[in-house]
Parts: sequence; structure tokens; C-alpha cells
Amino acid sequence: MTKQGDQEDFGSAGSLFLDDQLCFALYAAQRAVTAAYRPLLEELGLTYPQYLVLLFLWERGETTVKELAGALRLDYGTVSPLLKRLESAGLVRRERSPRDERSVLVAVTGRGEALRERAAGAARALLASTGLTEDEVARMRQELWGLAERAEGAAGRGR
Repeated sequence: MTKQGDQEDFGSAGSLFLDDQLCFALYAAQRAVTAAYRPLLEELGLTYPQYLVLLFLWERGETTVKELAGALRLDYGTVSPLLKRLESAGLVRRERSPRDERSVLVAVTGRGEALRERAAGAARALLASTGLTEDEVARMRQELWGLAERAEGAAGRGR
């Protein structure tokens, strides 16, 4: 039980204490993980969002910008500058789809593909630095994806 002024709280879902907020715990964890990745990704010349773009492209191959944006849960206006910087660095290429001129395709270049193994090393180094086991990471990832699905459903109902 915590006490602040006249208010008593037993850790209920309605608590307004910052440390009781699920959103704040997620925010703090996300910031900490991103900060831990930063020096590893700097060695690759990448930012964290650029790394996410490359992860998706390494997994899926050539795709549309629309599909990429959807997978990363970002809007086109956010993804477009990321792709522009990656293209300037020679890591991805963009071109109009020959089947649909309205659609832009994006793919990793040879130079981008060359970063893949080094990026895998960064991911392994981060995992090792946390001290988490692979099973712990798998359970946590499953819980977080479940939470994301529920929150997306709740956001859709609130519109």
C-alpha cells in the first residue's frame, strides 16, 4: 500500500501513481532498450528506426512502402524520410512499381545486405547484455504482442 496525502492506493487498476501505470513501464522499457541499442547501431551507421526498416526488408525482401509502413506501425510521412536517408546511404533502393505507378517499391541493396550479419551481432550483444534467457525473451515478446493486439483493439473501439 502506498499513501500520498489523503489518497491510499492498493495497486488498483485505477491508480494514478506514475509507477503503477502500465504505459509508463512500457515507455521506460522501450527507452532503455533503444538506448542500449544506440551504441551498437552507431557502429553500423544506423539509427534505431532505420534498423527496424532493414530488419523488415531483410525478412521480407522487396515490398511496397505502404506494406513497410504498416508493418512498422508508422505512417507514410514518417517512413518516407527514413527511406530517403537509407537510400542516400546506399542501403536501400526505391522505385515505382511497374504494375502500379502509384505504388513505390523498396528493397535492400547489396550494401544494405552486407550489414545483415553485423546487425545480427548487435542483436545478440544486446540480448546478452540484458542477462535474459532466450525463453524469457520469447515469453516477454509473446506477452507484449498480446498487449499490442488488445490495445489496438481498444484504440479501434474508442474511435
